[in-house]
Amino acid sequence: MKLFFSFVCTLSIVSACAMPSANTGKYDVIYSMDEVVHEKTAAEQEEQITIAVIPKVANIPYFNAAEEGAIEAAEDLGINLLYEGPAFADAAQQILIIEKLIEEEVDAIAVSANDPEELAPVLLEAKEKGISVVTWDSDTIPEARDFFINMVDPETLGRHLMDTLAWNTDEKGEFAVLTGALSAANLNTWLHWIKVHQKEHYPDMTLVEVSANDDNSQRAYASAKKLLKKYPGLKGIIGNSSVGPPAAARAVKELGKEGEVAVVGLSSPNPMNEYLKDGSAQIITLWSPKKLGYLTVALTNNAVNGIEPFDWQDIAKVGKIRMINNMVIMGDPMDFTKENVDQYDF
Repeated sequence: MKLFFSFVCTLSIVSACAMPSANTGKYDVIYSMDEVVHEKTAAEQEEQITIAVIPKVANIPYFNAAEEGAIEAAEDLGINLLYEGPAFADAAQQILIIEKLIEEEVDAIAVSANDPEELAPVLLEAKEKGISVVTWDSDTIPEARDFFINMVDPETLGRHLMDTLAWNTDEKGEFAVLTGALSAANLNTWLHWIKVHQKEHYPDMTLVEVSANDDNSQRAYASAKKLLKKYPGLKGIIGNSSVGPPAAARAVKELGKEGEVAVVGLSSPNPMNEYLKDGSAQIITLWSPKKLGYLTVALTNNAVNGIEPFDWQDIAKVGKIRMINNMVIMGDPMDFTKENVDQYDF
């Protein structure tokens, strides 16, 4: 059964309650100001902006945190928000969601693309029908969207991930990468810079394998165990999607290889808290996915209203953004270690 969420807020607390929906449409409004402010007329409701945000995959910690930020932005801006992702990282499933959103005549679609080219035709169709199209987290081809909201500069991030592994392996030995979908543009860009940085600065390190898991945690765990057994001299694993580091750390711990195999990469701090503290992982890197969700809704709402992002634009609750051509850069990456991981909760 679909649910209708009505958010009633104070200045500092947002609470949610779910109740059976009378809405018979294909998508439910996750957030609406209608019941919070006053009963709106049909004309007023028609004028209210509806933004659809599509993650790569539903129900993993990273995108759950992004959803929280998106909901908060919708509350602050007084807009309708639809948030729906596929059960697994699959471009075909995202296309089906977007096709339904086009039928619903939403005002804007913001998608974290599982494949930059496969999604292009349906996104171009949306643009032709007057729907604003934005990408966030993972881009599509530039022609298929208005602008891309990136978390960090991709070269900076890829090089930094390689550095964090080298710091924990004495700059020597074999290493592997656990990636998500092989078609994901952001993951491939980070991987490119990981490889470039290794060749330029760490000649005594060797990348032996890149293992894809489609952002499936169980598949990532199975891949990590396979890598550890296949390469007994493996010195490190980089997880360049959020399910990779927890999976690798779990495998390292279960096989008793703490201190022998370094685990670094991209993950939220909460799933890595235990592993960082017990030595199954050394450093993880990320940004605030909640802030990313907030920024995505804020900038998409601006786009619907004819306001394009610009360099050094100050976004409430996010800060100043940077622009590289038509790519937004939210900020710099953050590192989490056993010393500071308890300071963060996401």
